[in-house]
Order: sequence, then C-alpha cells, then structure tokens
Amino acid sequence: MLRPCSHGAEKYGIDPAQWRAHMCGLCLGLRDGQGQLARTATNTDAIVLSVLTEAQSAAPMRRTTAGRCALRGMRRAEVAAADSPGVLLASTASLLLGSAKIRDHVEDCDGSVLTRRPMGRVSTRWANGARVHAGRIGLDVEPLVAAIGSQAELEVRSSSVDELTGPAQRCAAEFFGHTAVLAERAENVEPLREAGRHFGRIAHLADAVEDFDDDRRDGKFNPLSATGTTLPAAYDMLRESDSALRRAVAAAGLRDVPAVRWMLLDPLTSVIRRLGAGTSTGHSCGSARRPGGSSTPARRRDRNRGWAARQCFDVGNCFADCCKDCRGDRRRSRGGGGGSDCGLCDCCCDC
Repeated sequence: MLRPCSHGAEKYGIDPAQWRAHMCGLCLGLRDGQGQLARTATNTDAIVLSVLTEAQSAAPMRRTTAGRCALRGMRRAEVAAADSPGVLLASTASLLLGSAKIRDHVEDCDGSVLTRRPMGRVSTRWANGARVHAGRIGLDVEPLVAAIGSQAELEVRSSSVDELTGPAQRCAAEFFGHTAVLAERAENVEPLREAGRHFGRIAHLADAVEDFDDDRRDGKFNPLSATGTTLPAAYDMLRESDSALRRAVAAAGLRDVPAVRWMLLDPLTSVIRRLGAGTSTGHSCGSARRPGGSSTPARRRDRNRGWAARQCFDVGNCFADCCKDCRGDRRRSRGGGGGSDCGLCDCCCDC
C-alpha cells in the first residue's frame, strides 16, 4: 500500500536510496533469520516500522554494505543493518503476516493438494521465526497471533466493519507503538498506537474496496458486502482514519520529518485519492474514472510508461508501483498541481 515516489524524495531533499536501504535491510534480515525462502515474505508496508524507529531515534540506524543483488542491478549498497531493532520489528511483522497469508491459502484449499502440506510447514516456520525476532526486541506477539487467528470467526458472526477490521487494527497498533519503545520515546507510544490502529483500518478497508467487484463476482467474502457497507461509506471511513492517523503522527512530533512524510503520509494521500476516484462512482477503483478524466492515447501511454520506469522505483530496482500499476483508464492529466503534466496516474507527487 505504501509506495513512495522518487519525486517526493526530491521535494523533501532526501536521498531516495533510503527506501532501498530499509527494504534491503529487511530482506537480508529475513534471510539471515529464516533462510532464503523467507525473503519472499518481505512486506514493503512493514518498512515503515523501520523508518519510524529511525525517525524517533537519537542517532541514525547503523548501515552495512550489502553484496551484489540482481534486484539492484548487481550493485552493492549501503543498507540498514539486519540486526538493528527497527529491521527486527519489520521482520517480525513480515513473517507474521506472511505466515497468516499462507495459512489462509491452505485453509481455503488453494493450489494443488500436493503443495498444501509444505505450505503449512512454511507457515508454521515463519510464525515461529516471528516469535524469535520479537523476543529479541521485547515484543509479545502472542496476542497478535491470537488476533489474526480470530479473523475467520469474526467473518462468520460479525456484522460490523470495525469488528472485522479489529485484528488488523490491533496488530498495526502494537507494531507502530513498539517503534517508540525501541527508540526509547515513551511519550510517543500511545500516539503511534493510535496511528497504527488507523493504518490497520485503512489497509483492511483499502483491500476490501479494491477487491469489491472481484469478490462479488467470485462469491468470496468481502467485509463491505457482508456488512452491507456501500463504497461511498467505506471511503468516508478511509478519510476519517486518514485524518486521525495524521493527527496522531503530529502528536508524536513526526509529521514534519521528511522520511515519514515521504514514506508514510504522502503514499497514504495517493491511496485515499485513488480509492476515492472509484467509490465516488459506485464502482471499485479498478474500473474507476475520475469525473472529467479521459484515457491517454496508446502511443503516449507507452512513452510515459518508459518515463515512469526511469523516474520512479519500487521493489525491483525499483520502479514506482504508484505509476506502474495504473490501468489505462486512470492515466489522466492531473491538472492544477503546478507541476508538469505527465498524464500518468494519481501519483502522490505533482509530477
């Protein structure tokens, strides 16, 4: 969900390699703790935990020199140390969420029957790995494991969106709050727990909005359909949580920290804007068209796609999801932003 754009780094005068430093540190931390396969659990949203920890700490996070990697074009890089507290927290979150995702697939009988038992073993191993990482930084993950495990029961009996998003809210709240514990900023624990609660709510609702049409077509569970919540109502909840999150981040004194604005607040602005374009028309964002918007001709679209690949970045080496993932009917002129008109997408910047 969090997809920082390189233009934002330029705007705040920070090195865009900071994102890669935290991401690669997380990836290598997972490898060192759980083996090569665990690197696939790298959760880019969890990177914000490492960023928040560093933003509150008295000194910058220690960096180490990483070896050559195909995802960096076979270049070395200075990355966040895999054993630093912020990276260990991000690793805990990635393993815990990855384990839950795999378990869901196993319980839903996805894939071949031959793969389910190995997938189950991977899920168990990652959950145990999350406990090991959490123990090194003084985080009790058992309540979080229980909260995640309660999701299936909630989907059977709950008729409230807030109840259904409760496990996501609780997990994100504890992870966000623990960044303050690691940075020894006790006064920030409660504000960041509040920010985390709303981050978890946004993440769950955003997923529900984006999957709304597909879930309805495929007969799958969707918290909006299950509770009779309309898409415009869901968008109102998203905006409400976005505002509350920003107030909490401000209360923690982090609102004006460039890295936090670039890696957390600006990407959330992009998410809310993108989802709002869909919910305002009564359709999910995958088929959304902003009022007054128009499609970009194919030739210009292809040319701009190459431009985006050069300018922005993401997990690979690293091209912006905020540009790369846009569908053709969302590549429209931004207008009124004061920047040049790239006609690409609802990016978080004024490109």
